[in-house]
Amino acid sequence: MRRTRKSLIVFALTLSLAITACSNTTKEAEKKPTDATPAPTTTTTPTTASEKSEVVEVSTVTASDQYLKFDPGESFEKNAVYDAYMKDIGVKITNKWISADDVQFKEKLKMSIASNDIPDFMRVNATQLKELTEADMIMNLKDVYDKYATDETKKFLMMDGGLQMKTATFDNKLMGIPSSYNPYQYQFLFIRTDWLKKLNLPEPKTMADLLTIAEAFKTKDPGGTGKPYGIAVSKDPFNRDTGVTGLRAFLNSYHAYENNWMEDGKGGLVNSDIQPQVKEALKGLQDMFKKGLIDPEFAVKDIEKEAELLYNNNIGIVYGASWVPAQLVKGAVKDGKVVQEWGVFPIPSVDSNPALSQIGIGVDEYYVISKKAKHPEGVIKLLNHWIVVDNHPTPEQKVYEYGKDLKEKGNNYWLLSPLRVGKQKDNNGDILPKAIETKNTSILETKEQKTRYERAMKYVDGSDKNMWWEYLISGPKGAFSHVPAIQQNKQYLQNKFYGAPTPTMAERQEILTKKRDEIFFKIIMNQVSVDEFDKFVEEWKKLGGDKMTKEVNEWYATHK
Repeated sequence: MRRTRKSLIVFALTLSLAITACSNTTKEAEKKPTDATPAPTTTTTPTTASEKSEVVEVSTVTASDQYLKFDPGESFEKNAVYDAYMKDIGVKITNKWISADDVQFKEKLKMSIASNDIPDFMRVNATQLKELTEADMIMNLKDVYDKYATDETKKFLMMDGGLQMKTATFDNKLMGIPSSYNPYQYQFLFIRTDWLKKLNLPEPKTMADLLTIAEAFKTKDPGGTGKPYGIAVSKDPFNRDTGVTGLRAFLNSYHAYENNWMEDGKGGLVNSDIQPQVKEALKGLQDMFKKGLIDPEFAVKDIEKEAELLYNNNIGIVYGASWVPAQLVKGAVKDGKVVQEWGVFPIPSVDSNPALSQIGIGVDEYYVISKKAKHPEGVIKLLNHWIVVDNHPTPEQKVYEYGKDLKEKGNNYWLLSPLRVGKQKDNNGDILPKAIETKNTSILETKEQKTRYERAMKYVDGSDKNMWWEYLISGPKGAFSHVPAIQQNKQYLQNKFYGAPTPTMAERQEILTKKRDEIFFKIIMNQVSVDEFDKFVEEWKKLGGDKMTKEVNEWYATHK
């Protein structure tokens, strides 16, 4: 999808779209439009007739999206969504340019910034936000935001205590609006429970339990394939966008974390990639590889190719995000029948200390307004309206989701809204499992919850067994059911660095990551001793890691 890191959650997407999006990136599942806010206590200020008649024009830039399909006669220049914004809030949206895809969008955006030829507002990354601020090309939004943002908008963007807004603030100047999403997205352990029963194995509570299960799945081959493995791993396992067949959560089981800036216990920050716990996790993976528990070809298989081993009964263990069942359903349900049973469990720990899921800040892109913009208030009105429509729409406002006929047909018209922000927290884990178990619809609070409930109940009542995936996400023992305890017990570790990339980070991070993955793979595949990790640490420091750490701590000293 267009925004690989942060599209907002559209839970009305078709199953095939959900699977495609999930296969590509975790962030897709984190940031497609959510209708997850209860009716606000303070709503938007009504737009008066005179305000509606005074149409203001704002320009932006956008990318085409493979999942956006226009109704006949409509296009980016003229469509039902743009017409609705003009009618409802008096804001006319125009596009300075439209790119063919997200890759081209990024390139064209760089050129627009370099030539100082930017639209009234646009979506940029953290580095560009900093560069545009330093170049004095974008507006300090404090005054226009204070004046035109509704009470609901201000409350909505402060649900996390203000951390995301703080990332867009330079010298007490608000230089962008966070394209926010919920950072409290955890990874879990998914295991074939039918195989556990078949082999008379208990559910995993510790890392030792998991390793025992993995070895049993390998040696006893409950899938009967003749080519079993223990755990599914694909070729980019440490990437945060690998939401299924990744190894970030495996690291977390060993109290190790992928490229996370964490407290050193002395008042400063250190990078997690070079901590001794990582070495222990790599040793664990190397041991698994030597025992044949990991597909020997994992290093050349993408997510979908490795996932075939899950569909085809070769593997019965995988780490991943809450949406993993939408991937697993390809193998779990055949011809309307459930042929694989999967369970979802919290990340097990290697010792008596609970494993902490690593999470980010919940924002890595921002909406900025050009200093040349004549009507910055129009952009804030778009922000206000998106929050209202996305979180508690009226029937008429379905135009923003479905187009002029107000009906779901897979067009994904929500992608036309040029400014989208997601909810920073939700209570799905508290509400959905109870509602589904008791069939009590009265406790459902949001459109998202109602949509998920309806899908899960289609599986429960037998009318659509393909909705098995939703039941394993939202049901009584689904992924969401584990979230309240994780939240309550604070079993997560949030990245402590939320500034724009430091100079050394911008210059050397890609090199350091490449070097890291190279040595990690060699260790996992038993091509070198696990002690090579120590040499990597020294090399990491010399290649810019020490300098980057110094810059991060200089930033941290003023942002604690």
